[in-house]
Amino acid sequence: MAPHRGAVLGLLLAQLFALLLSVGAQQVEYSVSYFDNLPARLFFFEDTTTAIYHDAMAGTVYVSQDEGKSWNKAEGIPSGKASMVIEHPFDNRFAFILTRGISHYMTSDRGKTWRSFEMEIPPALVGKPLSFHSDPAKYGYILYQGTRCESSGGWGSICYDETWYTKDAFSDEPQQLLSDTSRCQFAHSSKDFKHDAHQDLIYCVAFDSTSNTGVHALSSSRLFSSTDFFDDDMRVEDLGIGKNAKGVVALAIVSKFAVVAMRDLAPGNSGEMLLYVSVDTKNWAKARFPHASSARLRENSYTIVESTTHSLAVDVMLQDQTTIGTLFVSNSNGTFFVEALKDTNRNELGYVDYENLYGIEGVGLANIVDNAKEVEGRREVKQLRTRITFDDGRTWSRLRPPAHDSEGARVACNPSDEDCSLHLHSVTVPHNFGRVFSSPAPGLVMGVGSIGEYLHPYEECDTFLSTDAGRTWSMVRMDAHKYEFGDQGSIIVAANDEEVTDSVSYSTDFGKTWKTFNFETKMRVRILTTVSDSTSQKFMIVGAVSKREPGSNQGRYAVLFLDFANTRTRKCGENDFERWNARSATHECLMGHKQWYKRRKPEADCYVGEKFLDPVEHEENCPCTDEDYECDYNFIRQGDQCVPAGPEPIAPGVCPPDEPDKTYKGSSGFRLIPGNTCDKSRGKVKDAPVDKPCSNAQPAEGEIIHQTFEFQSPVLQFAYFKESTQTILVRLADGTIWQSSNEGYTWHQVVPGERFVVFYHHTYSTDRAYLITNSKNYWYTTDTGKTWNSMPGPLPPNNFGLPILHFHPAKSDWLIWSGSEGCSGFGENCHVEAWYTRDNGRNWVFIEKYVRNCAWARDSELKVDPAQIICEVYGNQEGNQRFFAMDNPLQLIGGTDYFSKKTKLFNHVVGFAKFNEFLIVAEYQPQRQALDLQVSLDGRTFASGMFPSDVRPDQHAYTILESTTNAVFLHVTTHEGPGSYWGTILKSNSNGTYYGVSVENVNRNDLGFVDFEKMIGLDGIALINVVSNPHEASISGRKEIQSRITHNDGGTWKRMTPPAKDSQGNSYECNTVSCALHIHGYTERYDARATYSTPSVPGLLMAVGNVGESLAEYSESDTFLSRDAGFTWEEIHKDAHLWEFGDSGSILIIANDEQPTDHVLFSTDEGLNWREYQFTDEKMRIKEIVTVPSDTSRRFILMGFYPRSPAVHVAVHIDFSALTSRQCVLNIEDPGHDDFELWSPSEERNELCLFGRQVLYHRRVRDRDCIVGNQPKAQATVVHNCQCSDADFECEFNYRRNEEGVCVLEPGREPIPDDNSCRNDEDYWYERTPYRKIRHSSCEGGTRLDRGAPHACPGLKSHGAFFWLFMLMIPCAFAGLIGWWYYRKYGHGAGNIRLPGGDINYRGGSGALDTLASIPWYLMGLASVVWEAIASRFSGVTSGMHTRGGYRTIPVDEDAQILRFEDEE
Repeated sequence: MAPHRGAVLGLLLAQLFALLLSVGAQQVEYSVSYFDNLPARLFFFEDTTTAIYHDAMAGTVYVSQDEGKSWNKAEGIPSGKASMVIEHPFDNRFAFILTRGISHYMTSDRGKTWRSFEMEIPPALVGKPLSFHSDPAKYGYILYQGTRCESSGGWGSICYDETWYTKDAFSDEPQQLLSDTSRCQFAHSSKDFKHDAHQDLIYCVAFDSTSNTGVHALSSSRLFSSTDFFDDDMRVEDLGIGKNAKGVVALAIVSKFAVVAMRDLAPGNSGEMLLYVSVDTKNWAKARFPHASSARLRENSYTIVESTTHSLAVDVMLQDQTTIGTLFVSNSNGTFFVEALKDTNRNELGYVDYENLYGIEGVGLANIVDNAKEVEGRREVKQLRTRITFDDGRTWSRLRPPAHDSEGARVACNPSDEDCSLHLHSVTVPHNFGRVFSSPAPGLVMGVGSIGEYLHPYEECDTFLSTDAGRTWSMVRMDAHKYEFGDQGSIIVAANDEEVTDSVSYSTDFGKTWKTFNFETKMRVRILTTVSDSTSQKFMIVGAVSKREPGSNQGRYAVLFLDFANTRTRKCGENDFERWNARSATHECLMGHKQWYKRRKPEADCYVGEKFLDPVEHEENCPCTDEDYECDYNFIRQGDQCVPAGPEPIAPGVCPPDEPDKTYKGSSGFRLIPGNTCDKSRGKVKDAPVDKPCSNAQPAEGEIIHQTFEFQSPVLQFAYFKESTQTILVRLADGTIWQSSNEGYTWHQVVPGERFVVFYHHTYSTDRAYLITNSKNYWYTTDTGKTWNSMPGPLPPNNFGLPILHFHPAKSDWLIWSGSEGCSGFGENCHVEAWYTRDNGRNWVFIEKYVRNCAWARDSELKVDPAQIICEVYGNQEGNQRFFAMDNPLQLIGGTDYFSKKTKLFNHVVGFAKFNEFLIVAEYQPQRQALDLQVSLDGRTFASGMFPSDVRPDQHAYTILESTTNAVFLHVTTHEGPGSYWGTILKSNSNGTYYGVSVENVNRNDLGFVDFEKMIGLDGIALINVVSNPHEASISGRKEIQSRITHNDGGTWKRMTPPAKDSQGNSYECNTVSCALHIHGYTERYDARATYSTPSVPGLLMAVGNVGESLAEYSESDTFLSRDAGFTWEEIHKDAHLWEFGDSGSILIIANDEQPTDHVLFSTDEGLNWREYQFTDEKMRIKEIVTVPSDTSRRFILMGFYPRSPAVHVAVHIDFSALTSRQCVLNIEDPGHDDFELWSPSEERNELCLFGRQVLYHRRVRDRDCIVGNQPKAQATVVHNCQCSDADFECEFNYRRNEEGVCVLEPGREPIPDDNSCRNDEDYWYERTPYRKIRHSSCEGGTRLDRGAPHACPGLKSHGAFFWLFMLMIPCAFAGLIGWWYYRKYGHGAGNIRLPGGDINYRGGSGALDTLASIPWYLMGLASVVWEAIASRFSGVTSGMHTRGGYRTIPVDEDAQILRFEDEE
């Protein structure tokens, strides 16, 4: 039946009405406002429609109350005065306008009205002079940092910063808080930093001394705290390290962590940076990084990037000249870090390409430099790749790209291929306000990037979107666009970011379809933004308009207001939402729970309309797993276990002494990570207390405990990690390696089932070790043995007896591997090949074949090209290397740029060695069949060593001993015979070229080891053994040994004065003038590490020897001790004993070394009294007493075996920690009233001065029964330099001392020529004499035996002051012209630590510019202060104009997550 005509008409009208409604609903409202300049700040008051536009160029502030639709000048603010606008981060009613003067302005009604207030001083030139209290009840508590300048009487002024405070947002009378500050902050200044500290606790980085010049030494910078605004309560925070908590550079509160950065000012540390972290304001701990610079981060830059509430993320720039870093993530208390991502991309300002996704725990995006090696070595352009993590940095993966572009065409590569990935531009190249990728819109992530192997330049990129937090991606717009989310993601707006445009694109279905809106005003878009929580449908675009109407007063820049509210008419209902799980199924649980949000369905045609209401995060707890637990306090990670650091502390009375078999409830070793919410009832419970025997508990005070462990095979190798106080490795004869992380208290096998041939501790990185198998595979740790990882080497390790690994002193990841090639079967061409890696073994690069030794040229003191490698390479590279002899010359090849540019240094060498600042080469001269010694200080140029005629190393073996005092000690063998080796010790001048005789007939063994040992901690003191009957011994082979000691670095050698009485109070049988103390030396030791002295106590020595005319047999010797560096000795016990120092000398332990024993002896008064401790019922032959290398522990390990089974070795852990609980007190300001005394090695001796100076050391008073522990040692104090005397001189080259001790010319030799070069701006040069001053001596005046007749230096001294002023101005003026160019080109800006003596010359070349540009750095330092002041005004324009909270506000917000450290200089 046909429809009724009226019905048809009604239907048509209804459709027409719907169409009209639809057309109306698509209208986007907009308006345009014009401004003269781009904003330095553009921000919304939190959760309001009020916006602030700060034109810093004009000094004007504009306010919009309607999200940017209309703008008005801030009322009451004088034109041109607004220098900075700062909003209150915790109260959205307040904002402050600071001027350059003392009058400032404040609003308490979001910009509607402004009131003025005055301060006594103008604001400081820092990013943010105001700091706020986070408690809403204390909104008015604000700290103000200003600068006070006072006239210095001349043209200049002395300026310093002060901090003031107000309790009522400047409505009251502000009061001065503290003077000479560099940063003050409330402890309650972050909502995440939760603690129970006093509400008014304030931290200040300030100086503890005043200065008349306004310049302070960095050592006077400390962290102060107060709870009453520094009225009566003023404390110095010791950061857990006592009085050494000085050199504080910065303070920041990041998430739940308070972080302090300080310069390590200990002697020998050149600008090393340390971080100390607290989560409760009470306990501070040093942040430890698992890499070469764990405590040596000099010349590096830290950036504390966006961190979570359960871990701290820090990016560390490890390379000297490149902006490439390594990302580290901490444990829950921010102290122990693990490497999360290598080769992260940074820029010169310290920004890192790293961002966590908003509201999604554990998901973050980062960019890495794929060609880091080429960038660092050859300065190539960076090739960036993007990586994503879903598990808080534990693992990283590529971004899988979409298969099609935004127009439906297939992308150029296969998305399944690893090299076909999506890469996105990130933080270092910001193009908009706010977060780079995400917003509060749940799961929506956008970025500008490219698909392929590497990231393309921004202008060649397109725009991509992910709706599932980075798991999948789609291309949504061709070309690069600025983008922003609105209405909780229900609307996305994009604007072309490559060219002038008059339109925007928007999508209301999560990017599936896009519409275009034309706004008719052509502009180059600079900013696209909305309210900070992305819940509004209104947006602002700021851009430069293409042209202005003639005669128009409109500004050059426009703010375009866009309102999309009318594009949809229906508000979303419950059915328009869906549950969206925030993480993928493989990583859905993090910190013990899943995350999900209620999110609008993509196809729902409606608006959310919940303005200023953030999406609500929902959590569902997961069953507990291993990942939810970490080691409890007093426990250490060891693989997948947590082992006790020592006996567990328990409450008194829990373990009665009369019930040794009783048990107690102790920690399992694990605890739930703080903040973790996992459900134990449905998962693992690893933190439940467990029953433990009372023998495992910490003993009562005065008790000693021990634990015994049997190894089922002999011990072949053992060593502690150098700076670890607890972890030791042991290798057995059966190839197994065992580890203890608690000083031998418990042991476990490392990698069961694997067999190892050797292990290496990294020479320079104290937390790394390498376990070498007999295959290509090796195992390594970067965290002191907590975890071990397997990695293939390039070849099986060499079995030629050559070192397998060589380490770089500055780059912990740079290794050299020496392996065997072609050695299977008959091995006709068996040889050694060297390979290097710059990423800790992930990739290996071939160096050379047929090598004997390859090493990095650089050493800790040998500051040469860090990329130079030196190799001993055989000239004829054929055949089996094992059978090569001297007829196949061993060449020395130096290769720069990682051996790619080779130079033959020598045609034939015997070997080379690096000692401190010297590179020493033994060159073979085949014509003379003799050796020449070649010495270099730079690894490139060499000088021949000059020797006395009768001790040239031509035909003799020689041993390089050491070079710690700016001279080389060399032992040249002068007599060789079965069992009768000895020789002469020669000492060089300061550059290692001229050698003079120091002492003759010094004993050595047939392996080349010499009885020579320098004292640890006191330079220039050494002990030797000499052969006293060389003529008789050369015939009979029976050597008589005597001991000698030097206190002036080998200038003179003396007998050691014997004690008057033995340990039993009896006189010695030998009592004539020929009697002396003689001690057994280096050549007789079972372990070369068992030294006479200890690094922890200056002046303390122990040895086994006898009093007589010569050294007796070891079994006929006794044990001796010296407390004054060998000037005097005392016998402390009969018989020969092994010894070890503990707790900085507060405990000594000895064990019988002549026969099996069941006990040790220990002393707490340095040998005055001894007590016995029995550790076994069956006697044991002790071979070693082992403790931590620093000798600061009270725990020892006895290594040995039972005589009944020598093949089973035993380790006995003995713990003296509970002998006393009293901590030794050190008071440097009040010496004599603590547990330490001042001591000088020259005290009460004829030699009042050593090395021309009198030095005082702190040492524990001998009878004080207390624990020194790990408290910082007091530094040695130089009282004064002394006048020069005979002891400060040694014989010049070609001279030697006669029997009277006078330096005389050797027969047939000539003095070396005079040096008339007039170095160091001297007025005179002097003729040479038979003496030269000991390089290490600092004596002044007195008798100068090294100076002959004086001669005036010619030339420059005659010029007057005007000449020198003119000459000074020429280079400064010229350098000033090029300084800024150089500054920009090489990036030496504030924020990077650049210290004198770095590697800045290894750019591949140098010239006049390098030299001249070094002149004006002090001028540049002053200029940079002014520039930073300007930059802080326009930082929003110049560096991306970040506004939304978090990482993006780093340039202008010192409360944000970045620390920038600047040199003291």
